[in-house]
Amino acid sequence: MDAPLRPPPPGSGERRAAVRGWVAAAGVGTALLGAQAILETALNPYLLQILVYVGINITLAVSLNLINGYTGQFSLGHAGFMALGAYTAAALTFYLGGFVDRSFAAVPGAQTVLFVLALGAGGLVAAIAGLLVGIPSLRLRGDYLAIATLGLGEIIRVVILNLDVVGGARGFTGIPERTNLFWVFGVAALTILVVHRMTESTRGRAFLAIREDETAAEAMGIDTTRYKVTAFVVGAFFAGIGGGLFAHSVTYLHTNTFSFLKSIEFVVMVVLGGMGSITGSLIAAAVLTVLPELLRAAQELRMVIYSLLLIVLMLARPQGLLGTREISVRRIGARLRARRRAPAA
Repeated sequence: MDAPLRPPPPGSGERRAAVRGWVAAAGVGTALLGAQAILETALNPYLLQILVYVGINITLAVSLNLINGYTGQFSLGHAGFMALGAYTAAALTFYLGGFVDRSFAAVPGAQTVLFVLALGAGGLVAAIAGLLVGIPSLRLRGDYLAIATLGLGEIIRVVILNLDVVGGARGFTGIPERTNLFWVFGVAALTILVVHRMTESTRGRAFLAIREDETAAEAMGIDTTRYKVTAFVVGAFFAGIGGGLFAHSVTYLHTNTFSFLKSIEFVVMVVLGGMGSITGSLIAAAVLTVLPELLRAAQELRMVIYSLLLIVLMLARPQGLLGTREISVRRIGARLRARRRAPAA
């Protein structure tokens, strides 16, 4: 007789999923390192800098989409969280860099470890600020929430402006250059993965319920304030990491960089790509970062043309480039295979 089938041991599915996740992460990391080596050889510093800005803006736009797109809030304080992450990470690498060189000179990669810890600290400080401000302010809705978050961003900027330890009104100089394509697009991929996993989970269904009708969501027993604060904190965390990457790319910080116009740029990316579409935010961030550079030849008319293109696009596609849809690689592959089979059939 055949032996009876035995159920798999408990936890085996989770272990296999974890192993596949680590293998995929290792593959992505290896691909990013290879791409960085190739691009740094093939492209000039100007094009490399544009690619770095594209990756940073993808992180900021996708993290803001979690708040504005999936949860249906209207935050204008993303530049403030970016500033917190930028100044925190820059201060750590600036003031601790010499200590690390003296104490861990024989340890390879010590400065890289400090850079990673500084990015994490910048994200954590931004997340804590998002939590402290989000608990009282996210009880507001619509325009009131937008005004509150706009004020938050300006408060953060003015406070930093008066801190001599990070340069004050002179700006923060002497920041070591640590950011490269590997870190920028690695963080962008991590942001996309986390936001995708969150929105596809039970928590994501609660986000969408709040976006569609917050009153109905409350009636169904959803703790709307808790879920809005969760989205706010996660978005602020990745905004802080993006700010740290930005600081170690430009090596100079001034609070004027993080004015409310910077928040408007990220909102435009989210709206243009589609509220509730990760791939839409990715495409819009890339387009809106590269487009002003392509229009530099127009000089004085550059911003006029840029604004007209945005107006035309929003009139033609008010729901954004992708709306709430996503571009799925599996779906594209399935359609291509179906087209190949059609002539044979």
